[in-house]
Amino acid sequence: MTLALPRNAEEFLSWLDVERGRSPRTLASYRRDLASYQAFVAQRGSGAVIDRATPDVVAAYVASLRRTRSGATVARSLSTLRGFHRFLVEEGEAALDPTADIPGIAVADLLPKALSEDETGRLLGAVVGTGPAVLRDRALLELLYGTGARVSEVVGLNLGDVAEAMDAGATPLIRVFGKGSKERVVPLGRLALAALAQWLSGEGRPHLEPKKWKLRTDADAVFLNVRGGRLTRVGAFGVVKKYADRVGLADRVSPHVLRHSCATHMLARGADIRVVQELLGHASVATTQRYTKVSPEHLRRAYEDAHPRAGTAR
Repeated sequence: MTLALPRNAEEFLSWLDVERGRSPRTLASYRRDLASYQAFVAQRGSGAVIDRATPDVVAAYVASLRRTRSGATVARSLSTLRGFHRFLVEEGEAALDPTADIPGIAVADLLPKALSEDETGRLLGAVVGTGPAVLRDRALLELLYGTGARVSEVVGLNLGDVAEAMDAGATPLIRVFGKGSKERVVPLGRLALAALAQWLSGEGRPHLEPKKWKLRTDADAVFLNVRGGRLTRVGAFGVVKKYADRVGLADRVSPHVLRHSCATHMLARGADIRVVQELLGHASVATTQRYTKVSPEHLRRAYEDAHPRAGTAR
């Protein structure tokens, strides 16, 4: 049973809605964060509520999240807590902010570590076989890594979005719809294009098409599950994990890791950061920079190649 939020927590959510114009999805995330926080606080004492939480309680809650949640989830939850307690102080309902001395979440904690090119090759090479599901899985992994698209963008692809890429006389481009339904066009590499073409051929997707579609929109989906419906984000996550487990990378690989690896590998090979920004669909280049971490070896080579007094014979 979900515990009711205190009155001032509801007022905080109302303020975010009316005064700050937060979207319904964002408000739902804030509500879930506060409900989880309330449940934790209530366990620590009869009648305990979040608007009277102490710094020790907040620290214990954040520590519990760090043990069970991703860095991104912890950062978002902590942001919700900070906003709520600052609201209480500004409204005169609390004298002190118990989150004031809680350390923030480092950017490094929010981003997964990119796979090496060798590890990526092992992962993609683990998809062997010729059955329809195997062809789908190969196309899915190749598109996730080859385009750097978000998993939601890939499973959201419709046949019309990839039709141009399937035209042998055209530049292989596909259309994806990112955050806020913003459309962008991304190129397909040779291997991703070949895998997608094989999946869409008579050997692949047609074998998973049902006799009757449950949802009309599923008939347009590029990626189908074994029951003939559109493959979901959770389903795609399961596919990635399946092959990651085969090569001993299950604890490191997710669809987002493939997106991060795509960007990292392109930048390491000299791609312009603005190009990678456009590929990933980032509104700001500052976001793309968070995905980049130059390896020491790449840094050394670039320095020796470019600096006139690096000591490299010329």
